[in-house]
Amino acid sequence: MNLVVCATAILVLVCFASANAQTSSPTPAPAPAPDYVNLTALLSVAGPFHTFLNYLQSTKVIDTFQKQANNTEEGITLFVPKDEGFSSLKKPTSLSNLTQDQLKSLCLFHALPLYYSLSDFKNLSQQNPIRTFAGGAYALNFTDNSGTVRIDSGWTRTKVISAVHATDPVAIYETDKVLLPEAIFGTDIPPTPAPAPAPEIAPSADTPAGSARESDSSSPTSAPSSSTRMISDLTILMSAIVGGVLFFW
Repeated sequence: MNLVVCATAILVLVCFASANAQTSSPTPAPAPAPDYVNLTALLSVAGPFHTFLNYLQSTKVIDTFQKQANNTEEGITLFVPKDEGFSSLKKPTSLSNLTQDQLKSLCLFHALPLYYSLSDFKNLSQQNPIRTFAGGAYALNFTDNSGTVRIDSGWTRTKVISAVHATDPVAIYETDKVLLPEAIFGTDIPPTPAPAPAPEIAPSADTPAGSARESDSSSPTSAPSSSTRMISDLTILMSAIVGGVLFFW
C-alpha cells in the first residue's frame, strides 16, 4: 500500500514539473551592443587625415566625438578634410592666428550630433540650416544632387568625396576642403577670383600692320640712296665736260 502511495506521489511531482517547464518562457537574450569604433585609430590609417586628427587631439575634441560615437543612441556624423585641404589654406583663412577656443569651435563645426547615411542627406537638405556640434551660429547647408552631397559653410563650398566609415552609429565622410564657419571668419566672403585675361598676341611680319611698319622704316633709307646716285652721275658728267674742254684747248 505504501509503495503504491509513494509511486503515485512521484508521478504527480513529475507531471507538475513537466507542465511548469512548458508554461515558462525563456528570458530573451539582450540585444548585441554596437561595435566599438576607435576614431583615433580609424583616422590614423585612412585619408591621410593627420592634420585634422592633430587638431582634434590638441583641442580634446576627439574625446567629445568618441563619447558621442559609442555612448549615445544618436551617433555622430563627421566630415574629415584631407591634409591637402589644410595646406591649401591662405590668408585670410589661415588657421595660424586662431585662438584655442576658435580652433575647438572649428573642429566641432565638422560634426553633426546624429548619424546620417548618404541616403539621409536628400531629406536633410530640405531642413537647412543644420546645427553642428559647435552649436549657435555654427550651421551647415546641404544639397543632394543625384546622390552627390554638397556642403556649404558660408566660406567653404565642398562635397563628400567618399565614405570612410558609414555603419550606425558612426558615419565619417571625406571632404577635400576645410569647413570654415562665418562665425569665425565673418560674412565678408572674398569673391571668386576672375580668370586671368588671355595674353595679347603680337602681329607677325606678314600682317598689314607689320608691312606698313616695314615700309615706313625702309622709306628713309631709300631716299638717301637715290640722292647718292644722282650726285655720282653729276660728278661723272662734270668730269666729262672738263675733260672735253681741256682736250680742245
